[in-house]
Amino acid sequence: MLETEQQKIAHLLRRFAFGASEAELTYYGQGGLPGAIDKLLGYESVDEGFSVTPDALANAKNGKLKIEAVQEWWLMRMVATRRPLQEKMTLFWHNHFATSADKVTSPYMMLAQNEILRAGATGKFQDLLLNVSKDPAMLLWLDNQFNVKGHPNENFAREVMELFTMGIGHYSEHDIQESARAFTGWGFGKKNGRTNPNAKKPAKNQVFVDRVDQHDHGVKEVLGNRGDFDGDDLIGILCGNPRASRFLTNKIWEWFAYPNPDNELIERLAEPFYRNGMSIRFLLRSIMESPEFYSPQAYRTIYKNPVDFAVTTVRQLGFGATALDDNNYKIGVRPATALRIATKGMGMDLMWPPDVSGWKSGPTWVSTATIVERIHWAQILFDRAEVSVKKRQFTIGSDATNLFAQDRSAEGIARRLASIFDADLPASRLANLSQAARSASSGDSNDIAASVTRLIFAAPEFQFC
Repeated sequence: MLETEQQKIAHLLRRFAFGASEAELTYYGQGGLPGAIDKLLGYESVDEGFSVTPDALANAKNGKLKIEAVQEWWLMRMVATRRPLQEKMTLFWHNHFATSADKVTSPYMMLAQNEILRAGATGKFQDLLLNVSKDPAMLLWLDNQFNVKGHPNENFAREVMELFTMGIGHYSEHDIQESARAFTGWGFGKKNGRTNPNAKKPAKNQVFVDRVDQHDHGVKEVLGNRGDFDGDDLIGILCGNPRASRFLTNKIWEWFAYPNPDNELIERLAEPFYRNGMSIRFLLRSIMESPEFYSPQAYRTIYKNPVDFAVTTVRQLGFGATALDDNNYKIGVRPATALRIATKGMGMDLMWPPDVSGWKSGPTWVSTATIVERIHWAQILFDRAEVSVKKRQFTIGSDATNLFAQDRSAEGIARRLASIFDADLPASRLANLSQAARSASSGDSNDIAASVTRLIFAAPEFQFC
């Protein structure tokens, strides 16, 4: 349980970073828990350690960027980043503003939205919402390019209330209808070019376009407010409603702390969040400093999503920024391809959320099919064989030789791998790990590591962070 400061820092890193690797625990633990919180939140002062551009992963023959390359670029960034909170929040907002390449077929538009989420990850929520609302990918995803004067399209207006700010039951159909009128005229098109709302495959370099001639300038009534509102006004009205702060506080708490928090706790966090201009960073600090976040109710009670499962284990094995610089970025493509295939198999295909509400979390992450993928991930981590999928290599083949240099006994190997992967396992499971190490027939370090790690990844306790 969370009794010592080091245990609390490890818990903090499991939730707000990509796991508590041994190296990161040492780095973030230097200033105690307050220092770890400051380091996570103050990431702008840290060199990210990642300078690979998406174009570096474009097709070498024609220069085109595929959506798979964008996915792999983002996964590479998660593995390499020295700003883990920024990427964790980018992932959270990707789920919150769930937009799918199933409809937004332009990789450049999906990439541009990803950058918007990253830039606003811990800023003021109103600024983030406004930027997302004017993002061409979102405008295409929720059909606002078809929202024009005289023929309002309610799709975006409904989701901005239901999924982004208020939650079901806190607005009326009339509010949606009037909000849709406020958003009329918002669309996208090529920079310095004409808009084409019927284009099924938008071209590169799409930008927000405010089609003033298609905006409804009449008086609207929304949530008790009356006036000639446009989209900017509507965003201000929604973010100025205290309900939005409670909705976001609850959603962020459930993603990072534990499900079904008490109303009293949410109110205690939401009210100062609201008073501080809905600063996301302020709310995150409040959560990180709250005693409930370190309570037994929070300790290893969140099911690991596929990114938390797979990206974290890659980082724990030491694949990081040193292997992913400009000169060696191709080294990073290999684990990134493996991660893309594996996380998809585990149920989280980045940039392809299942619907507008995002992925269903909790126990839905662990099923008969996905647990097989999680166990198989151990083989991918340590298998030196190169397995080709559409001419791309997707094994990682981490060299386990040096992992057990200090103690090659079965018990030493079991303890070492459990420590590397931050596995809090009972004595009976550790005994099983030792037996697996003894039973590995070849004696090869990688074969032994894969055998033991499969048992770690299969353990019920390991499915939680």
